[in-house]
Amino acid sequence: MPLLEVDSLTVEYRARRGNVRAVDNVSFSLKKGEILGVVGESGSGKSTLGLSLIRQIPSPGVVMGGSIRVDGKDVLTLSEEEMRGLRGRKIAFIFQDPMTSLNPVKTIGAHFVELLRTHEPDLSETEALGRAKEILKVLGILPERINDYPHQFSGGMRQRIMIGLAIALTPHLVIADEPTTALDVIVQAKILDLLKSLRDTFGMALILVTHDLSIVLERSDKIIVMYAGQLVEQAERLDMQDKPSHPYTQGLLRSIPNIELADQRLEAIPGNPPDLLNLPEGCRFQQRCPYVMEHCHKETPLIDVGNSHFVRCFLYGG
Repeated sequence: MPLLEVDSLTVEYRARRGNVRAVDNVSFSLKKGEILGVVGESGSGKSTLGLSLIRQIPSPGVVMGGSIRVDGKDVLTLSEEEMRGLRGRKIAFIFQDPMTSLNPVKTIGAHFVELLRTHEPDLSETEALGRAKEILKVLGILPERINDYPHQFSGGMRQRIMIGLAIALTPHLVIADEPTTALDVIVQAKILDLLKSLRDTFGMALILVTHDLSIVLERSDKIIVMYAGQLVEQAERLDMQDKPSHPYTQGLLRSIPNIELADQRLEAIPGNPPDLLNLPEGCRFQQRCPYVMEHCHKETPLIDVGNSHFVRCFLYGG
């Protein structure tokens, strides 16, 4: 049985101008130990998808339909008390900006003590601090820095501390939302290597949410590509790399520089994503697509092109 099963998930934000469907009928599954890459540009719905898995969608967001099953149990039917027991212990979340996610007036040790003792009330403060120091060692941070405050750490170290808080209770699933945002490429590589190492050590599944397709092509087992709230392509990593099918995925790949080529012309995807309050009928990529056809203006089938590879495009039948 898959660790995570998301079926027909739909999330809307209620606004005065109308309802914005940020996640529209998205389905996927994830096994223990797998890494899933979720890629898409800003506004594609990938962060909302991640937050919905722990039922932390910011107001005025509402889950309109679908199910989210973790170990066979639908988290959308759980009470808030049951969810508090699930968050951290079974599902953990690494937020985009560690500086705003960490409490600036609490030491790093206090963050770990609060987390550990909330889920394990019988644990003493001394025992919790001891476990926190062991986690810091795994992260490559000196245990003596347990009493330092967030502002005393670099951006990369703060991100590692956020990862440490996420894995402190050895959850089954970790969702990392843009874990390398605003970090230089050397630190980015170290953070991604650390996540993979922790996956290998603890056997946890990992969802890597990013706008950078090159990262997920290198680090993921399978990938889903989102555009304007919809899943437009889903495939195993090698299939996505060798046979990108949706025109949007192809455009993202053409915009990635190849350091092995001396003369390379990068191509940008023309136009802008559609207004989610005024979506076109049919394919949401139609205004930017070089292959647009008449029936693209009417519907958007999700087509199985073989080997668990799905694409929302008429170029492949439907």
